[in-house]
Amino acid sequence: MGETIQVKARQEQGSFDVYMARPAGAPRAAVIVIQEIFGVNAGIRRKADDLAANGYLALAPDMFWRFAPKYDVDPDVPEQMKEAFEVRQQFELDKAILDVESCVGEARRQMGGGKVGIVGFCMGGSVAYLAATRTDVDTSVGYYGGQIGQYLNETHAIARPLMLHFAGDDAHITTDVQQRIRAALDGNRHAEIFDYPGVGHGFADTFGSRRDDAAARAADARTDAFFAEHLA
Repeated sequence: MGETIQVKARQEQGSFDVYMARPAGAPRAAVIVIQEIFGVNAGIRRKADDLAANGYLALAPDMFWRFAPKYDVDPDVPEQMKEAFEVRQQFELDKAILDVESCVGEARRQMGGGKVGIVGFCMGGSVAYLAATRTDVDTSVGYYGGQIGQYLNETHAIARPLMLHFAGDDAHITTDVQQRIRAALDGNRHAEIFDYPGVGHGFADTFGSRRDDAAARAADARTDAFFAEHLA
């Protein structure tokens, strides 16, 4: 079980909630966990807990704190799924990167220094990609980030390891967009992209109807190995 702490915002007034899960011993590194549009819900908290069980200090910030603080809904409830898409319209990626930077600083403060990675899902996958282009995180992993295709002019700034996972039958990220992302990152020695044929958006959800267990386990195993290698 983790705890909720407050982290001060950058360049503006206020602070925001961050769910933090600690490992049993000294952290091997830290990982920032970025939510989907459903808030820091049970699935995201479980991902942070699992990272902590694997030896990482895990921090999952409330990305909606400016307009829907403490948002927490279930994507398997149709009404909540619909509402989440509406709430998400207020989200600004540029401000989210400032929050990532705040969390990276907090993680390093908590550990007394050390490496910090980031992993994000859906909306959070796009945040993780931009963290690779705009921040000094040591490694980034993005799962089915739908807005990555809008920021391909930033690929030149990727100087640290980046891993991206995409669903083969993603209703939200077209094949054309995925191909453009691949083309833009082709030749960048820091970037790896993996496809999971026959599964849909959200396949790596911790639990719920969107999860495809085989694909989720495969992607998560790659992520675990990636962090083990680059956050050592």
